Amino acid sequence: MPKTASDIDVRPPTGRAPRSTARLAWLIGPALVAGVAYLDPGNVASNMTAGARYGYLLVWVVVLGNVMAWLIQYLSAKLGIVTGRSLPETLGGRIRNPWARRAYWLQAELVAMATDIAEVIGGAVALNLLFGIPLLWGGVITGAVSIVLLMLQTRRGPRTFEFVVIGLVAIIAIGFTFGVFIAPPDAAAVAGGLVPRFEDTGSV
Repeated sequence: MPKTASDIDVRPPTGRAPRSTARLAWLIGPALVAGVAYLDPGNVASNMTAGARYGYLLVWVVVLGNVMAWLIQYLSAKLGIVTGRSLPETLGGRIRNPWARRAYWLQAELVAMATDIAEVIGGAVALNLLFGIPLLWGGVITGAVSIVLLMLQTRRGPRTFEFVVIGLVAIIAIGFTFGVFIAPPDAAAVAGGLVPRFEDTGSV
């Protein structure tokens, strides 16, 4: 006989410690590490270039891109919470054909390399704009800093790595917040930029 809602015991199992605010606060670290993807020099440079050329015309693109990314991250979080496994682990258990597994692995590696190349180029451009460092050496410095951060995570654990990333994100947040107060955006123009449209082929 099917159970009704009143027949189901929804109380937490005995002996399990209740979730505290302090324990939940530790989830902020991994969330901010994932959020760095929004703040890499490549994204910031492309957004600033678009803003310099077209003003608030493409605000809707930024908003739409963020909404899509939030949806993907939300679904990824649900997958991890329910299964206790990442997306590659889940697909690895479901894809039985060895050639399909290799094809999935290959496309994942290509996506990762394309992302890393954009990060390194963005970092090199940022160092060039800020300090006049040649692009080649800027790319070398960016790669070296990335390797040092990964080594820090390996040797000191994820908590130390998360604190370092949180500090970097805080610096960026303070800088952007300061810029908003120094040169506040036009609210009406921002609202107008939420209407999807293009101006010319360059804006596309």
